[in-house]
Amino acid sequence: MIEKTRISTPAGTFDALASGDEGGREVLLLHGFPQSSLEWEQQLRVLGGGGCRAVAPDQRGYSPGVRPEHVSDYRLDELVGDVAAIADELGWRRFDLVGHDWGAIVAWAAAAAMPERIRTLTAVSVPHPAAFEHARATDEDQHERSRYITTFRQAGSAEKTLLADDADKLRRIYDWKVPEDHVEHYLERFTQPGALTAALNWYRAMDLHGDVGKIEVPTLMVWSTEDNAIGSAGVLATEQHVSGPYRLEIIEDVSHWIPDEAPEQLCRVLIEHLLAHRS
Repeated sequence: MIEKTRISTPAGTFDALASGDEGGREVLLLHGFPQSSLEWEQQLRVLGGGGCRAVAPDQRGYSPGVRPEHVSDYRLDELVGDVAAIADELGWRRFDLVGHDWGAIVAWAAAAAMPERIRTLTAVSVPHPAAFEHARATDEDQHERSRYITTFRQAGSAEKTLLADDADKLRRIYDWKVPEDHVEHYLERFTQPGALTAALNWYRAMDLHGDVGKIEVPTLMVWSTEDNAIGSAGVLATEQHVSGPYRLEIIEDVSHWIPDEAPEQLCRVLIEHLLAHRS
């Protein structure tokens, strides 16, 4: 059973979805753009029914209670700080961390910044930030795939473009791979005043991000071959940025939206990863 909850932190109050009994193995799941905690619906059910206490917050800018106005408020260190603050409020000393898309970037950075608190890391779709940035700069394929980032960073015009014609371009991002009820939920949220700007501010703060170091914790990287946004170059280079146990799982014929499109496959490899690293 999935429950709605709220998590109060010094930055504000995060909305969240949770599943599983209190006292179960602690798993925090971070969503990407343009989604919310709802993207983890299937994973929450599986984890919650499998002895875990799984929590998926709506991250900074997505939760109305944590929606600062300035681009600088969306620096990566602020987003990592939210992870620590949420875990503190939940009473979690150590926990497993899972992230998809932008949530994966935050998860990579959190695992590098506080390895003593992260039991395992699972990054879905997006490789280690250093590998990704190197691929953007040197790999023609990734450079082409990342052109959309320039559009998203254009304050004001990006919002108008994405929301025009009943949010036609925003709808197309999901590539008809995301359940329609989820899409409608996301669109309803992004049409609220300030919501889409807050989400896009993650892209606009990219120049303010610091370097993400090597990852010491056991790490699972999950990538899919039909991902339009992320090519193979950064994914294959990610191993160079992980000093702990590392596993790369490639899912064939699945788009960027792995948690929605291939929930059973993702849940299987995620559970395997968790069971392999219990301590």
